[in-house]
Amino acid sequence: MYGRLLVAAGTRTCGSYRSGCRRLGGVSASASMLGFDRLYGDLKGVVRLEMNNPKANALGLKLISELEDAVEAVSRDGSVRSVVLSSGVPGVFCAGADLKERAVMTKPEAELFVVRLRSLMSKVASIPAPTIAVAEGAAFGGGLELMLACDVRVVGAKATMGLTETSLGIIPGAGGTQRLPRLIGASKAKELIFTARRVDAVRALELGMVNAVFDAGQAEKGAFAMAGEMARRGPLAVRAAKLAIDEGLAMEDVERGMAIERRLYARVLGTKDRDEGLAAFQERRPPDFTGE
Repeated sequence: MYGRLLVAAGTRTCGSYRSGCRRLGGVSASASMLGFDRLYGDLKGVVRLEMNNPKANALGLKLISELEDAVEAVSRDGSVRSVVLSSGVPGVFCAGADLKERAVMTKPEAELFVVRLRSLMSKVASIPAPTIAVAEGAAFGGGLELMLACDVRVVGAKATMGLTETSLGIIPGAGGTQRLPRLIGASKAKELIFTARRVDAVRALELGMVNAVFDAGQAEKGAFAMAGEMARRGPLAVRAAKLAIDEGLAMEDVERGMAIERRLYARVLGTKDRDEGLAAFQERRPPDFTGE
């Protein structure tokens, strides 16, 4: 079953958004492996992070460094209302860790690399604004772990994905053994990880790994439509809702999760956005949320 395609009207981009996104090691914009764009029009408040490593978006030190900077930038920018993580490389979202780069590392260097990659995934998961990963092609190993660190996943009909590490004699090391079971259940996750099985888009939807499947080439439009819908809601409320869900799921029981919900509900109750939402409802007009 395919997700419905919703194309946002009036969408346009306005160049690269570099504010607060310092490149590590003096890397020039022309040599960048990560596009960082702020969108306008109907998608005001949406930021696109587009991976552009010609080597199948393999997660090497350079791309990881740029992702770290970008995640830091969007995390501290209160004007960001949703983030779309995509690929500019045809046929692939992310092939996982750069194994050629890993092959020349010493054992201590390789261990530090995995720690850094794991930390990146945690930072992606902790972005205050909602995140949407969009894939038209392959997402294997660390590539799928990167998608799992996002709040929502949408794919094109030709997408394939899997945690394939056991076929290399290792296990997923950047959150895959934890996030996939929480998403689709332990038994299904174990089957996929133990067999290193790759699944297509429709099967991924059936398993609950992705939220929607679009016709090939249309997934990014669908992701932007969803991102725009999120961006038009109260930004403080959306961020509070994300925090309530994420922190609540880490609790041992529902009552502790409810305590988190009560705390965050109280936080948004006295905001200008809450007053604007009520006024807009009474006046039968779209709300103009300011994030205050």
